[in-house]
Amino acid sequence: MTITQSDSARLFRSLHTSAAPLALANAWDVASARVIEAAGAPAIATTSAGTAWSLGSPDGDILARDRALKLIARIVAAVAVPVTADIEGGYGKDAADVAETIAGVIAAGAVGVNIEDGTRPPAELAARLATARQSAERAGVDLFLNARIDTYLFGLGDPDTRLKETLARAHLYVGAGADGIFVPGVTDTATIAALARDIPVPLNVMAGPGAPRAAELGALGVARVSLGPGVAQAAYAAARRAAEDLFGTGGYDSLAAGIPFAELDALLSGTH
Repeated sequence: MTITQSDSARLFRSLHTSAAPLALANAWDVASARVIEAAGAPAIATTSAGTAWSLGSPDGDILARDRALKLIARIVAAVAVPVTADIEGGYGKDAADVAETIAGVIAAGAVGVNIEDGTRPPAELAARLATARQSAERAGVDLFLNARIDTYLFGLGDPDTRLKETLARAHLYVGAGADGIFVPGVTDTATIAALARDIPVPLNVMAGPGAPRAAELGALGVARVSLGPGVAQAAYAAARRAAEDLFGTGGYDSLAAGIPFAELDALLSGTH
């Protein structure tokens, strides 16, 4: 049976629940997406940083939109589960550019996006979200808009009022059309619980070493847990360890944990 983009969008939306948080091990290319899918992922999320690195660019709205969209399309074509794409600030200088990006994301087959505020004024991201929602509606796709708030990740503003500022941004973004709120950089359980209580849409946090496990985050009210660029960083660290072994001791022991050639090759069969 053929799964339509609308079916995929509905499925992706339904996966957001604190009873069993949507766990996303972010991919950055077709091979990583296939490996993650084969491990049991119910959906694939891209990491903008990992995507940029894989294409020879630094993170931070530097990667050209067309290159990002081509990679998103390749990942969507390679997997059978819903795909949500991290599009940084929208790959453009203004809301009109974001509309073009959203149209491209939908054409690529994705059913969700992350859009971040970074150091932009909150009103600017709100305008981008409103434009993104309008663009998705014109395309007839129920795109899941996940608005990323960077107050904790970047340490913005006064620590004593950071929670209040984060919640104010969250409500602004939901009013502009956001379906979910992503607050990376926060691992304190009391803060996470406070965010989940006051935000009326699914809360997404970024996890890593030292963070509560996914089920514990769900008990706090979190509906989506993602690893951000962490998986890509770990993969590149493995490449560095192998190189350092070879150039240092002349050894190869770090290669022992690799995925068997035949298994990895089989995952890519039919994706070219």
